Amino acid sequence: MKAHTKETQSTMTPAKALAFLKEGNQRFQNNLKANRNLLEQVNDTSEGQWPFAVILSCIDSRVSAELVFDQGLGDIFSVRIAGNFVNEDILGSMEFACKIAGSKLVVVLGHSKCGAIKGVCDNVTMGNLTALMSKLKPAADAVKEPAENRNSGNSEFVENVAAMNVRMTMKNVKDRSPILKDMLDKGDIGIVGGMYDVETGIVRFFED
Repeated sequence: MKAHTKETQSTMTPAKALAFLKEGNQRFQNNLKANRNLLEQVNDTSEGQWPFAVILSCIDSRVSAELVFDQGLGDIFSVRIAGNFVNEDILGSMEFACKIAGSKLVVVLGHSKCGAIKGVCDNVTMGNLTALMSKLKPAADAVKEPAENRNSGNSEFVENVAAMNVRMTMKNVKDRSPILKDMLDKGDIGIVGGMYDVETGIVRFFED
């Protein structure tokens, strides 16, 4: 499989980009990698890059976007931060990816058993981690059920907070970036959320 070119990127739509990622995750689940010559892709992308999507995911070592979606060099922009939330710098990176570099899809990818989410469920405070936890706390506060045992020992609560965090991050992308909101309204890009299951390798995209 060749690296994406300006021509292949120009034919991409948000729906087609999402389909590419779904197909890649299916290959990953079946342990079937696309046939790529990575050194050839190094050469093909040496003069430029034309990624079709930008994916915001957690730093968790089990959730590499390139691997779980079976993508090669030059295919996606990968943004990673513990808890997969957005700040000014990440929004600027997404704006570059879509408005300048031509990506057609923004993906916010959470995952099961997330350490950052468990941390906010337990009200962890420690050094610079304290400020990071504050970015995730609104998601924990927004989850009303279950009302008891609202800590990392309650797996249902953890997964609910992780999913809520993805949804709130998607909303923040639209609310805090007029550039991306305008592109979304015009149909130039799509914004989707999903959850990766660290036990199965499956990515489930939110249908709404």
